[in-house]
Amino acid sequence: MLRFKKSGPILALLLVVALALVACQPQAQVVEVTRVVTETIVEEGQPIEVTRVVTEVQEVVATPEPDVQVPAGAADPTTWREVSFGEPDTLDPALDYETSGGNVIQNVMEPLVIYDHVSPTDFVPALAVEVPTVDNGGISEDGQTYTFNIREGVTFHAGGTLEPHDVAYTFQRGLLQSDPNGPQWLLLEPILGYTSGDVTEGIQEGAFAGDRDGLLAGATAEELAATCELVKSAIVADDEAGTVTFNLALPWGPFLATISATWGSILDQEWTVEQGGWDGDCATWQNWYAPGAENSELSPIINGTGPYMLDHWTPGEELVLTAYEGYWRTEETPKWEGGPYGPAALKTVIYSVVDEWGTRFSMMQAGDAEYSTVNPEQEVQIDPLVGEICDAQTGECQPNPENPEGIFRKYVNRPGVNRTDIFPTFFVADGSSYVGSGQLDGNGIPLDFFNDINMRKALATCFNYDLYNQEVLLGQGVRNNGPIISGMLGYNPDGQTYDYDPEACDAYIAEAWGGQLPETGFRFQIAFNTGNTTRQTIGEILQGEFGALNPLYQIETLGLPWPTFLAAQRASQLPVAVNGWQEDIHDPHNWVQPYLIGTYGARQNIPAELMDQYRELVNAGVLASDPAEREQIYFDLQALFYDTVPQVILLQRDAPWYTQRWVNGYYYRVGMFGRDYYAYSLTAAE
Repeated sequence: MLRFKKSGPILALLLVVALALVACQPQAQVVEVTRVVTETIVEEGQPIEVTRVVTEVQEVVATPEPDVQVPAGAADPTTWREVSFGEPDTLDPALDYETSGGNVIQNVMEPLVIYDHVSPTDFVPALAVEVPTVDNGGISEDGQTYTFNIREGVTFHAGGTLEPHDVAYTFQRGLLQSDPNGPQWLLLEPILGYTSGDVTEGIQEGAFAGDRDGLLAGATAEELAATCELVKSAIVADDEAGTVTFNLALPWGPFLATISATWGSILDQEWTVEQGGWDGDCATWQNWYAPGAENSELSPIINGTGPYMLDHWTPGEELVLTAYEGYWRTEETPKWEGGPYGPAALKTVIYSVVDEWGTRFSMMQAGDAEYSTVNPEQEVQIDPLVGEICDAQTGECQPNPENPEGIFRKYVNRPGVNRTDIFPTFFVADGSSYVGSGQLDGNGIPLDFFNDINMRKALATCFNYDLYNQEVLLGQGVRNNGPIISGMLGYNPDGQTYDYDPEACDAYIAEAWGGQLPETGFRFQIAFNTGNTTRQTIGEILQGEFGALNPLYQIETLGLPWPTFLAAQRASQLPVAVNGWQEDIHDPHNWVQPYLIGTYGARQNIPAELMDQYRELVNAGVLASDPAEREQIYFDLQALFYDTVPQVILLQRDAPWYTQRWVNGYYYRVGMFGRDYYAYSLTAAE
């Protein structure tokens, strides 16, 4: 595992070694190495760990490794083997809001419509018979009513038959469940017109948002029933007619895009009730409100209509899918025109949890995995072994002129629609174990440490963006100056941003907390998910920069298993979290809403007064229909973001994709995540 410490490998060294591996003889190289190092010193009789950034000139001799014998094809062309870090938070499609679980859900379950192969704007039917339009009568002239004809003859893996009431139940359950850590805010906005992200917005001005116990104790039976009836009137099934109708609160251009995602995956109502889920009665929905992943009856199990079924999931080890031989698609109903149909070609998909990059890399080299997650800083090791380079947009492939016999295939031109950033918590929850003593005594921080804007500005100016870009993103990153990504409507290329400036950082710290920090010091932990070395390095850069200013500024970088990390961040227990965002739909609202008033803003406990300022602009931006008007609103929001520094925004980068050369059928669509195993096949070894 990559660590920027004296005891671990450094990125510049990895680059030299990787290049030397393809040479015939050992070669000496002189390199300039910038790294973060940690040393232990003794001060007043106590050992103290000090971290700093150094630059050195070194001569490195790389010794070629022995050739690895790799098969020219898959030993078993019916089995896909994948190695990565992290695993699902939950398999409940109404709750899951992360990519590990989403990847499983999108291969096991299906929504009403899906994107048309590589098109980021066009849709084709899935569990609906056709995509509704104004012309075919599926969408009303005012854009507020969508009617879907539901496909007949489709069976769930557990044996149930798909019917319109299953579709209505799926969306009603999701909205009423309305967990604050889930994706339902994306549906609440268009369907009910709620901007708080919670179905209880209409009960006593949202006083019980996310609080089931409070809702059960404080809401009247009439209020509870009215909320449920409102949801049911917005989503109406007609089993006899074979239709489901959505009555939206307002026209919503990206509605099809919104319901095509994993949270639009259709459940079997009867099966869900058998597992202990909501019974569909408006007198009981509150008992399933805001359950959290740990309490959902569907978290460890899944039943869909898709091409794969869950065979088993052993947390921390592996998750295995098997092909559903009764899958409904035929030659007349391919996934897209010219796309796959019938049972899946890959009969087994094995996802193994392997945090350590060295192990994953060795498995790929030995031909024991078709695909592995490759973090940006690890590309220097795998690139010399690439034999074929493909354009992800066109699918065209060319031999790598530097190593045409290389064993891997690399897909490039995959525009980045995700980003990793730094999220300080304004008010850490009581009971956090990540704030040291919890006091400003040199051995911890108070819970509201980052409510002082000077400390947030210190994070922004102590981060070495160029070092991160060059050593981790390999110089391919693009600075962003706010939540919205570069190239999207609303991104202001002239917007202000904080740059790396250690002197300014030192001054901000000196001004924070009444000027006592230089003498008192502080100690806290920056958390990341174990195995994500990119996020680990971000924490270590901050650790080194703060320690270089003053050894009393103690930051510890802490790796946590993905479910533990998510739970701690959701509970607002992490003083600083390094996390990322993968857009749900390609629209600026899907960046500003979660960052400022939704997913991340809520986890950071951004004060209500500040969040209200963000909310006014966020809501205005999504409701404006004129692109020029929207752009100016988002420009104003970026200026407010700069003034208030709620997060430290880093860099956007294209994301190459690596596989064995015997993998067929890969495609890329802007905004997609995960793998579409149904589209893949493997060439067998001869």
